[in-house]
Amino acid sequence: MYLVKHHHKINGGILEIKREMTIRQEIDKDFKNVFNLIEKAFRTEVYSDHKEQYLVERLRNSEAFIPELSIVAEIDGKIVGHILVTKLKIKGKFNEFDSLALAPISVLPEFQGKGIGGKLILESHKKAKELGHKSIVLFGHEKYYPKFGYKQADKFGIELPFKVPKENCMVIELIENGLNGISGIVEYPKEFNG
Repeated sequence: MYLVKHHHKINGGILEIKREMTIRQEIDKDFKNVFNLIEKAFRTEVYSDHKEQYLVERLRNSEAFIPELSIVAEIDGKIVGHILVTKLKIKGKFNEFDSLALAPISVLPEFQGKGIGGKLILESHKKAKELGHKSIVLFGHEKYYPKFGYKQADKFGIELPFKVPKENCMVIELIENGLNGISGIVEYPKEFNG
């Protein structure tokens, strides 16, 4: 259980209310709400194809899906955030290695900036580690994700399979030396190509 600050404007003033937030595994009956949440979260995002909700649907039906790593944040019975972490491979010259992809992470616009995304990221790390995974790869904002322990992937000899700025390609070791001896090109599940 977490507390989240929420502000309401009343009579020209601002009332700060602390509300309880629960973070839990997504279940079947959440799918429609999560679809709508993702669509709203990315609606005004400039660097988006606005189809992230369809990506999540495809990944849920794929071999890359790990039910315990599809996680929602809920306030007063309403889903306000969602994170999805799925399987991927890192292909080296002679070997391939298992890792995870963090994408997407979504928070309803009116709940953004309250630390909900961060709580979802930390919960996904904890669960992934419990399940025996050693690392997570992501493509994201270079100022945001390092706060959670992400580092540039090229420092580990890991590359994404498309041309993007190096500072936006990141990885985290969930356990000490989780990427020891691992390098190569990330191979996303085919569902990412949608």
